[in-house]
Amino acid sequence: MKNVYLRLFAFACSIWLGYGSANAQEAQLSVDEVVALFYQRNLDLIAAQYNIDQARAEQVVAGAIPNPVFGIQVSEISNNPNMGVTATGCNHSPSVSCGPAEYFSFSQLIEVAGKRGLRMQSSGFATQAAESDLRDAVRIFSNMVRDAYFDLLQAQKNRWLAQEIADHYQQIGQANDLRLKSGDIAEADYLRVKMESLRAQSDLDSAQAVVEQAQAALAVLLRWPEQSLRIEAKDAWPALADIGQTRDQNELIDRALQQRPDLQADKQRAEQAKKELELARRLKYPDVTVNAGYARDPSNNALNSAFVGFSVPLPLFYQYQGEADKATVSLNQSQLAVEQTELGIRNDVVSALAVWNSADKIVQRFDGGLLDDARSVRDSAELAFRKGATGVLDFIEAQRSYKSVMRDYYAAMINRTNAYFDLSKALGVEPSVENAAASVGSR
Repeated sequence: MKNVYLRLFAFACSIWLGYGSANAQEAQLSVDEVVALFYQRNLDLIAAQYNIDQARAEQVVAGAIPNPVFGIQVSEISNNPNMGVTATGCNHSPSVSCGPAEYFSFSQLIEVAGKRGLRMQSSGFATQAAESDLRDAVRIFSNMVRDAYFDLLQAQKNRWLAQEIADHYQQIGQANDLRLKSGDIAEADYLRVKMESLRAQSDLDSAQAVVEQAQAALAVLLRWPEQSLRIEAKDAWPALADIGQTRDQNELIDRALQQRPDLQADKQRAEQAKKELELARRLKYPDVTVNAGYARDPSNNALNSAFVGFSVPLPLFYQYQGEADKATVSLNQSQLAVEQTELGIRNDVVSALAVWNSADKIVQRFDGGLLDDARSVRDSAELAFRKGATGVLDFIEAQRSYKSVMRDYYAAMINRTNAYFDLSKALGVEPSVENAAASVGSR
């Protein structure tokens, strides 16, 4: 996962250096560059939301050994403490004080039954789960950004199509002006073509508005500041690498169950809950506190002495049943979450694969000759109309059919692309950010 972050940041830095000028007006970016920009501007914020640093800090706390306790005690305090004491080491005259008694103690808590080790294992699983949550966020947010990007690409394609049709009508209109003057075209047909030309201009204006709306939506996701470059999607479809879209459904489900970070996070939390349950059951084994020290007491026969001992709490009335019961409930809930996530993953893969297969077949039909046929019919009708060999209604119908087919084609390409990335999301596979884009030429 670290390598993915590094590639994302590498792309982001190259984009920032290449296009980051405040005076730049527009830049054409690929889908991978846009995804990299998103994480360059949002990854720290996303990571903070999943408290990875806090989880790592908790891991340090869980592994800490209890600190020892050092104490000093002075007793037998009076105006003339232990005056005239005849104890060994303090045999003085009755008028001489031997001083108060002094005690120096040292105690250390010793945890038994492997409690510290269980805490460390539990916090380790918690950290792994937080990291898996972050990877899952990357999986989800990447597709969210791609959806916005391809909305922009589709809007740009439709704008290009609207521009092409408007240009055609403009050329036809110029020719019709000459034909009308020479009496080669009826005025009614001339007006019909002129109205279609105005409608094409209106369609172009609407297409431009959709492009600007899509740009704004993408800029919001990227947290793009004002007075910055205007984002343009590259006029290319992304290359669709092999992520297993041609493999058997059951094989893909097994692959997703192994790779999906949300399932990994649930399993890690279930393992954490197991450790917490085991730790709760071991709380009934009392920890031992060892005490040792040195005493200097003039009132004793031995002026200097040492002592050692230990203390143990006795779990006679309460043996931590409540903690064990709570940990059992938490474990059951974690295991249920794993089962529910597995079911969701199976459904995600089956649905995404079905959508991909359908979208891919539709695109194959377009690539199988439908586009060329639509363009050929449009060009033939236009040529025939220019020569007066066909009526204006046939010409207009051919133009509308061509527009409809091209818009359906762009929608099909976007649907297939989205289906591809939805399948990668369902599988838990992040397509390489280094994929090249495949040019679509004049289409």
